[in-house]
Amino acid sequence: MTQETENDNNRRPRSPGVLKILQSILAGAFGVQSDRRRQEDFASHSPWPYIVAGLLFTAAFVVGLILVVQVVLAGH
Repeated sequence: MTQETENDNNRRPRSPGVLKILQSILAGAFGVQSDRRRQEDFASHSPWPYIVAGLLFTAAFVVGLILVVQVVLAGH
């Protein structure tokens, strides 16, 4: 491996872990994400893990709200 190839490998950003994506999605959903963390998320990673996680979170949130409403209305 040449020096240039090794430097390119060192500069390539690592993909975010599941925990980091989950933390970013939850912090963004509640509106408490720091500017530094937001910049990290958008600077060096593909947006697709965040988009997919955001869509899954939104779908789960909506289904959760529907279930809560159904339970409350059924008890009325």
